[in-house]
Amino acid sequence: MAFGYNVHANGIRQHLIRYPGPEGAPELLLIPGITSPAVTWGFVGERMAERFDVHILDVRGRGLSQSGDLDYTLDAMADDAVALAQGMNRPVVLGHSMGARIAIRAARKDPQPFAGLVLVDPPVSGPNRRPYPANWAWYGDSIRMAEQGCSAEDMLKFCPTWTEEQRALRAEWLHTCQWGAIRQAFDGFSTDDIHADLPEISLPARLVIAGGATVILPEDAEEISRLMPQIEIGRVEGAGHMIPWDDLDGFLNAVMDFTA
Repeated sequence: MAFGYNVHANGIRQHLIRYPGPEGAPELLLIPGITSPAVTWGFVGERMAERFDVHILDVRGRGLSQSGDLDYTLDAMADDAVALAQGMNRPVVLGHSMGARIAIRAARKDPQPFAGLVLVDPPVSGPNRRPYPANWAWYGDSIRMAEQGCSAEDMLKFCPTWTEEQRALRAEWLHTCQWGAIRQAFDGFSTDDIHADLPEISLPARLVIAGGATVILPEDAEEISRLMPQIEIGRVEGAGHMIPWDDLDGFLNAVMDFTA
């Protein structure tokens, strides 16, 4: 049975939801994207717990983790991941979108606590690179709406392909995404250079690409492969950036057999 818990790591309260796996299962630290509290990944955690002992993080400034006047830079979030992994049993870290960028920076800073990386559709924007293909208003307007109270129906214009249950959960929890934390992380997509980190990482790794999105283009995948030759490449054809919401089975097929 899933349960939430809090730990003190990297100087703040970190909240995670655990989906226990089979006895002796490898641990997996799942780091969601920019506006995805841990609870919204519950339907993924339930399925991944068939093989992994899954711990889904509320990234600082989101969900039930500490927020307020904190550092929300990529480096701070990466330090959180390192500190959490140090208290675990060398987990595989699976990061989606911003979470994948956090995983990359964390592995560059200190690879020892991690067994391997699964990088799901990370933004490849950065200095002198094309911008992340998402508009700030999509985030900012939906957060402001959630802060006032909103419904699954209200969320339809932002997430038209999601089920009513998924939209209701987002409507319930999006207000916990602190505006300043999200703004700083979004701005970091254009200023943080994750490509400089990649050649320094020797951990086993897999890149999972959303085939129906434009976050990672073929030339991006080729560049990542050059910079990180050990990385495996998987695709979920037809799925948008929020891969599990579009094709959960395709997502699981792309990640569940990863071994480190």
